[in-house]
Amino acid sequence: MVALNGSMGSAGAMIDEETPEIEVPPKATRRRFPAEYKARILAEYERLPDGDKGELLRREGLYSSLISEWRKQAAAGAAEGLAKKRGRPGRDAKDRKIAELEAENERLRAKLETSEKVIEVQGKVSALLEHLSESADTEPRSKP
Repeated sequence: MVALNGSMGSAGAMIDEETPEIEVPPKATRRRFPAEYKARILAEYERLPDGDKGELLRREGLYSSLISEWRKQAAAGAAEGLAKKRGRPGRDAKDRKIAELEAENERLRAKLETSEKVIEVQGKVSALLEHLSESADTEPRSKP
């Protein structure tokens, strides 16, 4: 039973405790390693005995999978393999120029279409005014 003497029991009381602050880490970014660094770490890794290789990886904050990948890159093409850039290749200069010219061509076509419509409307207005002018000349005027 709950006591009704004006004080709340521990089940009904809300204790005001400090809530811990939630720390949101900054957005993760992909680490990039220059070719010289990769070559230096690979050489150092190969020189070390098996027991000390893990120490090197912990010190540098690397994973063994990176060493494996760097070995493959080095075997594929020495410095070129180590300096290989990731991601999509950039657009060729010709492709950029073609895209630029196609965009300009489309813009000019739209401008031409607008100009043709304006000329068509001007022709119709001119014909209407001419018709009104002719009908005004042929109709007799009423005298006031």
